[in-house]
Amino acid sequence: MSRIGNNPVAIPEGVTVEIKDNVITVKGKLGELTQEYSDVTIKVEDGNAYVERPSDAKNHKAKHGLYRALIYNMIEGVSKGWTKELELVGVGYRASNQGQKLDLAVGYSHNIVLEVAPEVKVETVSEKGKNPIVKLTSHDKQLVGQIAAKIRGFRKPEPYKGKGIKFVGEQLRRKAGKSA
Repeated sequence: MSRIGNNPVAIPEGVTVEIKDNVITVKGKLGELTQEYSDVTIKVEDGNAYVERPSDAKNHKAKHGLYRALIYNMIEGVSKGWTKELELVGVGYRASNQGQKLDLAVGYSHNIVLEVAPEVKVETVSEKGKNPIVKLTSHDKQLVGQIAAKIRGFRKPEPYKGKGIKFVGEQLRRKAGKSA
């Protein structure tokens, strides 16, 4: 029994959900998202979306919970939006942006310039005495996560001093270093 798949997804006011030819389209004030689906049926009744599976086969159970979670993320995204924050920890690590171009100085001989997708809003916060923070905001959760992972991959946090690019609130596994 899928615990996630059985829960209905509440559709807030101002969000429309359309189902046509195994494609679900969600429109809201922040944008529009589409998702193809298979092996399940999706129904929209009295302000809720329901995902049902045809049998208890393993792949049907897996897709039951998957598509319910994807629909929830789409509805949440077009109504409220998704945000990821990355923190640059290290001496001389800087971040700045001009429009959709993100410029990172993270200890290499050259700056890394990343052209961010137009659907994602980029914002950099640099306060004196604090680590620079890069904020990514969009209605598409998958795209925000993918871009955040790409930025983090430029300089992953190392376990001894914790230098690198990490998510805000991320707990790092620290090591002691060699004893004298």
